[in-house]
Amino acid sequence: MNEQLAKQILKVFANNPFDAYNHKQISSRIGANSKAERQEVIRIIQQLAEEKQLVEDSHKGKYKINPKRMDDDLVPKNYVEGTIDMKQSGKAYVIPTEEGREDIQIAPNNTHHALHGDTVRVLMFPQRKMHKPEGQVVEIIKRAKTRFVGVIQKQERFAFMVSDSRTMPVDIFIHIDDLGGAENGEKVLVEMTDWPERMNNPVGRVVKRLGKPGDNNVEMQSILAEYDFPLDFPKEADEEARKIRKPTKKDMSSRRDFRDVTTFTIDPADAKDFDDAISYRVLPNGHAEVGVHIADVSYYVKPGSAIDSEAYERGTSVYLVDRTIPMLPEKLCNDVCSLRQDEDKLCFSVVMEMDAKAKVLKSWMGKTVIRSDRRMAYEEAQAVIDAGASDGTAVGDALVQLHALATILREARFKTGAINFETQEVKFQLDENAHPIGVYIKESKEANWLIEEFMLLANRTVAEYVGKVSKTFVYRVHDEPNPEKLNTFVEFVAKLGFSMKLGTRKALADSYNRLFENIAGRGEENMIDTIAIRTMSKAYYSTENIGHYGLAFPYYTHFTSPIRRYPDLM
Repeated sequence: MNEQLAKQILKVFANNPFDAYNHKQISSRIGANSKAERQEVIRIIQQLAEEKQLVEDSHKGKYKINPKRMDDDLVPKNYVEGTIDMKQSGKAYVIPTEEGREDIQIAPNNTHHALHGDTVRVLMFPQRKMHKPEGQVVEIIKRAKTRFVGVIQKQERFAFMVSDSRTMPVDIFIHIDDLGGAENGEKVLVEMTDWPERMNNPVGRVVKRLGKPGDNNVEMQSILAEYDFPLDFPKEADEEARKIRKPTKKDMSSRRDFRDVTTFTIDPADAKDFDDAISYRVLPNGHAEVGVHIADVSYYVKPGSAIDSEAYERGTSVYLVDRTIPMLPEKLCNDVCSLRQDEDKLCFSVVMEMDAKAKVLKSWMGKTVIRSDRRMAYEEAQAVIDAGASDGTAVGDALVQLHALATILREARFKTGAINFETQEVKFQLDENAHPIGVYIKESKEANWLIEEFMLLANRTVAEYVGKVSKTFVYRVHDEPNPEKLNTFVEFVAKLGFSMKLGTRKALADSYNRLFENIAGRGEENMIDTIAIRTMSKAYYSTENIGHYGLAFPYYTHFTSPIRRYPDLM
């Protein structure tokens, strides 16, 4: 094949992706005037069609470019890749992958069967003055999703599924044989199987019947299915979970034994998966020994197993109003790995010797076996703290001492530049049928802070220990705030009568904390809290340690939630 001529021909097609041309039109466009040249054009077009770089149009002898086979060097500069953001009306924008480019407006008749979230290639139109960039989708590079939730509208020989989603502009056509027994008006999960070029609607089949709209369980299942959350564990993962047994004497024999040390958990009243426990005892030298014990989930979840693969795909547990979609099968998250009261459990632990000023004098990290003496709800622990005295139990005694240490740790953290972000969490009160009957604000009090401080201390201790001897580690990091966003925020709060200092990192942290104190209980508190958090960078997991800005820690990781976070399990 004449490579140069083939490239010339392909460029004509690439620059006009929606137009079909025959050999005469191509010859004219590239200046192939002689009979021999036109014969060569015919031969190359046929060869390009055999190689699937061109596809024959419905008019015989005419061809179009195949966007899926377009070489990068053929893609004109007026092509842009990005993610499509679509509304139910069909109006859409493409957010370009290339940073700094403006969003591209796509008219409903130019979306070329693309759907919300798809990765697409766009042909840019010549830009008009004072108008936003406009274009036309020419290729769907990757579908964001192929499963949709909606209600069946059944006819005699076919049906349509009308989607619940605000971003789905079309109904899905379903042949009567592909309804899977679904009835008219029923909610279903549908798999989109095809979208023929000349059809206005995609074709699909029912993969799961969810039930009647309005039923609480049906609606919850619909939400999960719509956002691609898994409704069940794969059979292989369930099989593996069934074979897992509680720890034996052999499992515990090589571990440090803390079963005789006062140990307890503090969690929300409705929690079932207990990742972490705290132990406390007084050493002969008068110092406190504080143990932070984290469920050794990795003892049961082996790399490459079906459970591990599924946990990796899920990434985290997901919490809805009335249920949890766990990262791990229930046998693990609520039973074998959960640090339940009066049961022997395998853990990874950080054990610290601390003086009365909460200074860590020594620390030990390793595998342990524990036995929780008491499962406390935050409300129970708070009652002991509010009373300022033990409830007469060993756990109550430990709680009083640990609260004193946690208070010192917390104050020291803020003195060294940590920022006290406290967001309000809205919770729903449900009746016995899981229908919401009330809304309340979940308050974070000293019992929450106690657990938080010792988890922070354990995470920091591990990160410092590993980070100083090895470069290979997963840190939880938090970058400095964006200066532009920060300046905008400072100007905003100044108009409300609050001043902030930007001179140093410490001065800024103190300003934030002082601001949060000043707005506490005021009408604008929630608004300022929300904007302040959006001003900050997002925390993330990384092997590159840049420290944690918000906590003011040079080393920080997160290993304390392995039941519900895959990076912690890893």
